[in-house]
Amino acid sequence: MNPIDKSVRELQRHRIFGKLIKKHGAPDLERGKNVFQALVRAIVYQQLSGKAAATIYGRFLKLFPGRGFPKSEVVKKVSFKKLRSVGLSNQKASYILDLAKKFSDGTIKHKNLHKMKNEEVVEHLTEVKGIGVWTAHMFLIFTLNRSDILPTGDLGIRKGFQIVYKLKKLPEAEDMERLAKSWREHATVASWYLWRAADEAKGMVVKRGEN
Repeated sequence: MNPIDKSVRELQRHRIFGKLIKKHGAPDLERGKNVFQALVRAIVYQQLSGKAAATIYGRFLKLFPGRGFPKSEVVKKVSFKKLRSVGLSNQKASYILDLAKKFSDGTIKHKNLHKMKNEEVVEHLTEVKGIGVWTAHMFLIFTLNRSDILPTGDLGIRKGFQIVYKLKKLPEAEDMERLAKSWREHATVASWYLWRAADEAKGMVVKRGEN
């Protein structure tokens, strides 16, 4: 049994997640294993709604016609102006160029990331401009598929906690860690269901990401 299925099975026993699992089905946590692509995508999606980010990401991909995602050596040669033309902010355009440079020169040791502990991955990736703890957490969830990631800095996760635990206000990190104690080792899958709860909240537009 893979870790995701194991987490789903364990969470089904929980009074809150049992209902969410029944309603939303199996989680979709697969995003591919291209490390550079995953980090570029995470930067694009920071502080944007999913629809807006997907549009900009699609325009970015069109800058590189051909098969597959462009390598860092190709991206680092693209002009700042060209990146801005697809809808990226000044900061995000500079972040992507910095990421491409650090990938190309070996500053980011991408082949070793899967061997690192969660804390080490966060520390290593946050050396890049524009990659904060939230982005590193998304990478741990969707690329390395670690099973115990709880991105407490994510607005959707905070809103999900508020909804499913019927809290009066958005919880702080320590509140979420306390509430998650009984299912903490399955936090990645639990987070997926918390996002679903936030997404379906009436009138809620979830912005994914904080730098």
